[in-house]
Amino acid sequence: MNYEQLITETALADERFVIMTAENRALVRNIPSHPILSKRFIDTGITEQTMIGMAAGLALRGRVPIVHALAAFLTMRAFEFIRTNVGIANLPVKLTGFIPGLLSDGNGPTHQAIEDISIMRGIPHMQVFAPADEEDMLAMLPEIWCSSSPAYTRANLIKPIYQHDKNFEIGKAEVVSEGSTITFLVYGMLFNNVFKAKEILEAQGHSVGVVNMRSLKPVDEEAIIAATQQSELTVIVEDHFQIGGLYSIVAEVLLKNQSTTNVHSLSLHDNWFRPGRLNEVLEYEGFTPEKIAAQSIQVLESTSKEKV
Repeated sequence: MNYEQLITETALADERFVIMTAENRALVRNIPSHPILSKRFIDTGITEQTMIGMAAGLALRGRVPIVHALAAFLTMRAFEFIRTNVGIANLPVKLTGFIPGLLSDGNGPTHQAIEDISIMRGIPHMQVFAPADEEDMLAMLPEIWCSSSPAYTRANLIKPIYQHDKNFEIGKAEVVSEGSTITFLVYGMLFNNVFKAKEILEAQGHSVGVVNMRSLKPVDEEAIIAATQQSELTVIVEDHFQIGGLYSIVAEVLLKNQSTTNVHSLSLHDNWFRPGRLNEVLEYEGFTPEKIAAQSIQVLESTSKEKV
């Protein structure tokens, strides 16, 4: 099953669902010609604000709109409409952001959604999700779409290299492994590279944990506390600005629980990423499995020396 098949199945089973797009049909190419769903398909053109306003109106009349647009324009161009029309009213509008984070690899800063997590999680009532790959996304979406809350999901069509837990629960992380040396907290498309970095480090004799933080708001505080307390170093890996993303979330959780630990962030530090093919972006920005593993060991060794 793919995204379009899932949304088709969902909408056919429940007539409340309306499929919308701001001229971004990549995920729903066949819906406009569907014999039944074409009547519940709306393309507003390149007008993200209009799409959100219409979606809010439909939600007020009992519909559940699933809206699609490029992640950068959906979260920034339409931010006020999402905040005011959807967030304040707490309407079940489901936002699907296409090519978020490093997945907008060939695009410059105007098209890079690397502050979307920060923007969306700042809206009261808004839930925020970032699946690790296509399989993870398909396991998560039924629960997300059935929730009565507004939600933003980073669309991710990366093919899986790990068999995820299908029993997704909003607000719960997926603990892939536990480790006493290094534990990675990761979400989205960088999960695959972190999983490969785990294998590299384990081959070197290290005990490595990986937690897929697929639900970023609400977030699994217990999983964060457990992960940060069980290993010598916690490494947060995200294709997002360091400010406002998972690094900030972890800091908030640790402060709230009066907990301290050794944490390092592998993220975009106050800079947009250099455009290129995805493999070139990953190499240049230090997000390949080899560089993730090497940077983590370097930080671990430097902090160990400081304690001596």
